[in-house]
Amino acid sequence: MEEYMKVALVTSAYPMLSITSLVGMEDNVRKEDFEWLLSGPKILQAASAVCRLMDDMVSHKFEQQREHVSSAVECYMRQYGVSEEQACHKFNKQVEDARKDINQAFLKPTATTSSVLTRMLNLARVIDELYKDEDCYTHASTKLKDYVTSLFLNSIEI
Repeated sequence: MEEYMKVALVTSAYPMLSITSLVGMEDNVRKEDFEWLLSGPKILQAASAVCRLMDDMVSHKFEQQREHVSSAVECYMRQYGVSEEQACHKFNKQVEDARKDINQAFLKPTATTSSVLTRMLNLARVIDELYKDEDCYTHASTKLKDYVTSLFLNSIEI
């Protein structure tokens, strides 16, 4: 399971998304912010775990039908001899703990600004919406389509 998570956290694309999200901040981001993110701070690790575990919990059955690689759920079930429900319960606890780590990053002084931390938090919030009940990323014609439509086509006048 540990070996799987080392690879899975990187392949979740969350670290790459976090770094590229800073590009649009223009004058509000410093070279030190990029270096800080590249060092793998706890908030980035926690948000990556939220992303990977939530994705794996909602998508593992579909991916197994496609004969995809094993997800965290299958790896945990195999390694510990537990049911899918028990594995998901364990991962929900890990997601909860990771969210606490994300929140804690705002309480302790860091080497970066609050606007960079807020980007990490907001990306974790997006992940929560995409993977809360179903895999809206893989099946984008569901809830995700409605979100994008609402955001770009049904704008709210201010």
